[in-house]
Parts: sequence; structure tokens; C-alpha cells
Amino acid sequence: MARNVKEYDVLVIGAGVGMNVVFKAVGSGLKVALVSKDHLGGTCLNYGCVPSKTLIYPADRIREIEEAGRIGVKAQVLDVDFASIMARMNKARNHGRDFLRREIEKASKKNLDYYDVPAHFTGPRTLELTGRFEGQLIRGKKTFIASGSRPLIPRIEGLEDTGYLTNESVLELQKPPESIIMIGGGYIAVEYAHFFSAMGTKVTILEAGDSLIAREEPEIIGAFEAEMSKYAAINKEVTVTGAWREGAMVFASCLDKNGKKLKFAAESLMVAVGRVSNADLIGAREAGILTDERNFIKVDDGLLTNIENTWAFGDAIGRQMFTHAGDRESEIAWHNATHDKKLMMDFDSVPHAIFSHPQVASVGLTEKEARVRYGDGVLVGRASYSDVAKGIAMRESAGFAKAIAQKKTRRLLGFHILGPLAPILIQEAANTIANGGTADYITGGMHIFPELSELVAEALGRLS
Repeated sequence: MARNVKEYDVLVIGAGVGMNVVFKAVGSGLKVALVSKDHLGGTCLNYGCVPSKTLIYPADRIREIEEAGRIGVKAQVLDVDFASIMARMNKARNHGRDFLRREIEKASKKNLDYYDVPAHFTGPRTLELTGRFEGQLIRGKKTFIASGSRPLIPRIEGLEDTGYLTNESVLELQKPPESIIMIGGGYIAVEYAHFFSAMGTKVTILEAGDSLIAREEPEIIGAFEAEMSKYAAINKEVTVTGAWREGAMVFASCLDKNGKKLKFAAESLMVAVGRVSNADLIGAREAGILTDERNFIKVDDGLLTNIENTWAFGDAIGRQMFTHAGDRESEIAWHNATHDKKLMMDFDSVPHAIFSHPQVASVGLTEKEARVRYGDGVLVGRASYSDVAKGIAMRESAGFAKAIAQKKTRRLLGFHILGPLAPILIQEAANTIANGGTADYITGGMHIFPELSELVAEALGRLS
């Protein structure tokens, strides 16, 4: 006997960046179904951007105080109220969840059905619900998958019995550990290394590759590692082979690149080696939706999957796993679902930042990527913070910016910054790249003297 299928104009899976589509569809008067078993707000609000940056802000202030001596200010940190910092972080998360909950309640009185249970595909654009909706089938004429991602847990002997932390469980800590081992050297690992070291924790980083933050410009990687090594023990090209707990301590056994056995010990261990798509949890592949070898959903630049009227975006596709990228992707997916003239996502123009110490921000192509595309037709410019008056006033010696442009047209291709306020300074370059602008677009405007924004213009002025 065929089961009854509840039909919707729009079906959205995921309550993170998927909420952008939900609100647009509801506002258009369409009948909408939202399916999400996790906290409202997705990874960003609950386990990513919002909580981590709320924690990192106090860490930044601690570093400023510790480094104030270089500008003639003698200061010290007398006390760090870890419980208060964690409480403020949880307040920020709850505020966001409460807002979304109220908005969903309003929409539910109109044309939205919210299913807060696990579900899996049974066919194109059709889901089977579980929990209190057990067995109910729902189908969307147009379906949007924003199912997100979760921490990738490597296969390490004994790891499951150590009580390891992830970017999710770390938010439940009541006090900082005396010491911590970070497995991984990407942006999550180095941001939490910054946080914990500022809280007084002894930090050890174990990275399998030959560098931290490997996707960045080589010059930035080198300078970053030199600065980070001042407050964390960095171990590169080491493979963790085992982990175990003895009393209050956790141990990690490793092999270095020469096969030498190493052992590290700490009070806590955190795994931060990357993310894995949640597409498997909703049975995307079983429904015929194409995924790659890491289970991320394959889409074209218009965010369309291989299934008709089915779009995917955000962490589910693994292209640029940042909230601002997911937000833009959701806008493009919705536009393409509702307009004949299609828009394409420009993944090259997505900016990103690492909120560690020092900060890093990048947008566009690296020099290597630019030379692969344009050969010798590339210009490169560099400037240090100490090349501008404000940087001199700050006595900032490590920070710098690197600009990359096309030689023939001077179109800006990439921009990379290491140093204070990098995520803010990068915006001028990000806007220029997104709009296909040239270096002259920035240098032609006046920059306030003396301010750090001169760093961007200075780097562009040295293109050669």
C-alpha cells in the first residue's frame, strides 16, 4: 500500500544557512518544509564562528596586554575569569537560537512546517521522517540541501577511549586544562591554540603535513609559524599512531617523517583535522545525488546538483566552508530556483580569515595559482606594516601584505595579509576582486593618513 506523501513548494534541509531560503520562500507565500534535527543556526551559531570568536576576543586582549611593553606600557594580566568567558559565549549562542526560534514560530503560523527530527532521502526531493513523525514522507517541488558538516575524526588506535575534544565538545569545558594536545594544524586548531595558550594552557600542536594553515601563501605560513611558536610547541610532519589515557593524562604516540617514534602527554587532547559532510546522514548518495570521495555534494557553479530542482550549498558541498560563503551560495541557489536568468557563484572571490595570533586574511588567488593561470603575466607587490606610519607607531614588525595582479590589465587577482586587523583590512581588496576591479581602483582613492589602511595601497603601489 502506497504511503501518503505530503507535498511542499519548497523543502529545505538544514537550519544554518538554509534559513536564508526558508525565510525567502515563506515571504513569497510558498508552502515550506524545514527539516533539521540539530540546533537552529547550524554550525556557525552553535559550534563555529559565534562561540569561537566570542572566546577568542578575550584571548586577543590578553595578547595585547602581554605585548604592551614594546610601546612603553607596562601591564600584566592579573586574573582570567574562564567561567565568565564561557558563560558569555553560551549567552551569545542562546541569543541567536532564541531569535531563530521566534521567527520559526511566526512562520509556522503561516506557511511553514518545521520537522526537528532526523530524515533521509527515499528518492529525488523526497524525505522519510523519523522520531515522532516516523514514516511520514514529504516531498518538495524544489529542494535545497544545507545539511552542513561535522568534525572529521581520524582513525587512530585508542582515540575513542581518550575522551578527546572537538570544536563542539570544547565549548562545554568548565575550566581550562593545564595542557592540551591539538591534533591538526588548520584554522580551527590554530585558533583554539591561540585561545588556550592565552588562558594559560600549555599547547602542543601535532600536524601531519609540512606546514600549518597550508592553504595560505608560503610567506604567510612561515611568518605565522614563527610567531605561533612563541606560545605553542609546533610539531610538523608527525603522524599520530595511537592515543590512550592514564589517570589524569592523555598520551599520543607519533612517527616523524624519518620513522622516529615520539610521545606527547597533556591533560586534554583536541581533534581538529578537518570536516566531513553530513550528506551521508540524509542518504544523499542513496537518492542518486552525486558526491565526491569525501562525501561532499557535487554542484555546478549555480549550486545545482545532478538532480532536477535540487540545489545544495554551505558546508554540504565543501567548496568554501565559511558562513559568508554559505550565505552568498544560498542567495544564488534561491535566485536560480526562481529566475530564468541564472547566477554563478564566484568561488575565487570568497575572502577568509584566521582569528589566531597573528591574524591572517586572504582573498583570491595565491601567487602560485595566479602563475599557473597567467604564466609570467603576473605582478606581485609586498609591503610591511612597518612601511606605513601607523604600523611604525604600533611597532609591528612581523606583519605584512602581499598583492597579486594580472600584468596586462592590472586586475587584482589576490591579496593576503598577516598581522593586526587583517580580517578588516582585507575587505577593500575583497570588494575589488569581487567586482573585477584593478589595483588602480584602490590606489586611486585617498587613504586616511596615518592609518593601517595605507598598508593595502602600499602593497599595490609596489606591484612589479
